[in-house]
Amino acid sequence: MVIHRVLFLVLCLSAGIEAQKLQVGFYRSTCIDAESTVREEVRKGFEKDKGIAPGLVRMHFHDCMGCDSSILVDSTPTNMAEKDGPPNGITLRGFEVIDSAKARLEALPQCKGVVSCADILAFAARDATVITAGFGWDVPAGRRDGRISQAPETLDIPAPFFNLDQLTQAFAKKGLTQEEMVILSGAHTIGRSHCFAFINRLYFFSPTNGQDPSLDLIYAAQLKRQCPRGPDGSVDPNLVVPMNFSPVLMDQNYYLDVLWHRGLFTSDQTLTTSLATTAQVKEYAFNGLRWKLDFAQAMVKMSQIEVLTGTAGEIRANCRVINP
Repeated sequence: MVIHRVLFLVLCLSAGIEAQKLQVGFYRSTCIDAESTVREEVRKGFEKDKGIAPGLVRMHFHDCMGCDSSILVDSTPTNMAEKDGPPNGITLRGFEVIDSAKARLEALPQCKGVVSCADILAFAARDATVITAGFGWDVPAGRRDGRISQAPETLDIPAPFFNLDQLTQAFAKKGLTQEEMVILSGAHTIGRSHCFAFINRLYFFSPTNGQDPSLDLIYAAQLKRQCPRGPDGSVDPNLVVPMNFSPVLMDQNYYLDVLWHRGLFTSDQTLTTSLATTAQVKEYAFNGLRWKLDFAQAMVKMSQIEVLTGTAGEIRANCRVINP
């Protein structure tokens, strides 16, 4: 615990928390049960479905192309919201955990209308990391919820088919370095993926319209068995595969897989296409402790991208619906 507290002091300095007007312990005097309530709901969700944890981490990342919980808003007949944008849709998991935590907090008189959905999601991502054996961090809070959620906003989310330059540029657009991009990519060590996110590497790789030559042959054969093509040449969009052989553990296996050409996405394997990123991958592949520490720091910084604070935005009563 002492180590984690010392680590957090370093994280605070490097992330510029004061400049973002977020504070650790933001709800200490207004809703003291905020973080413990979220933690309990994450634990309960994880006990029912181990995939909830990686789902929450991924949801927080996708929301943090502007951390205002706009990813939680439901679409309406006149507006397609972010959750139904191209990178999201059926791939998102964990909404029920956020809903349950929000409902419990709204039922407490001292917490009603106090805790933002954006902060609940930030707390949940931290707790999901811890429950999968990652290192925790103190979450600076005070985010407000956005009042706009539109599918085109998801175009900023890095795609699984991006190459290194595209990834670097996408992260730089949000104030994150290439080193932080490599660190955050390590979150792919947990969870699962739908086959459609990578079948281009198995069947439709350009220019030969065949298999990606950077993909390990044995691994490719395994993926083809898990994601077979039907008579019409298509792959069932509901089929999923684990990201690696330890999909509920925050460990360095992601980086080992990338070194062994077993990165699932093009955006994973592309980390070995430059000397700098390859060196970083090697470092984390053989030093999981260092990666966990760096991941915690990168998550603190990421969670402050384009936040709303003060009187901006709102505190939603229901995370799925913008207040009237």
